Amino acid sequence: MKARRRCAWAESDPLLRVYHDTEWGVPERDSRALWELLILEGFQAGLSWLTILRKRDAFRAAFRGFDPAVVARFGARDVARLMRNAGIVRARAKIDATIGNARIYEAMQEAGEDLSTIVWEMAGGVPIKNTGRVHAQTPLSVAMSAELKRRGFKFVGPVVIYAWMQATGIVNDHILGCFRRDAVSPGRRRPQPG
Repeated sequence: MKARRRCAWAESDPLLRVYHDTEWGVPERDSRALWELLILEGFQAGLSWLTILRKRDAFRAAFRGFDPAVVARFGARDVARLMRNAGIVRARAKIDATIGNARIYEAMQEAGEDLSTIVWEMAGGVPIKNTGRVHAQTPLSVAMSAELKRRGFKFVGPVVIYAWMQATGIVNDHILGCFRRDAVSPGRRRPQPG
């Protein structure tokens, strides 16, 4: 039987293969799920995605299922609890940002603003199928980053946002020949700049 061809980054570890084969690049339109992945991408900054995948269950437990309404109410005792939790990345700035980002997410919801609607409208409503070289950031990730920062979000720089766009299927960066490229979304073809 012929082996499936995958994106090269997914071949180094079984956990990465499963993530690649089942999640990465699948268009996500649920705002709460988008928020969770945004937080995890922020924690990943400076680390490997494999580190975050290995700790994802611990993150979900520590942040109460990534329910923004719950996380928005976290206080000093919660921060201290999280800083003692060896199962997650214990970076105070990222923990504080997660709580602040939950508060912003909740304020948006109360104002009738939907994270999914905002980011998908910025992307043109359908996944962008990259036909060029994969970049660390693009003009769209820069614009999305600026919009989220304008709202007060932290750890949402253009590189983090581009990785998040890949993970959530806003952009389909599965390589040509990867068995997931056409499976995750037909998308619209748009060459990435550069």
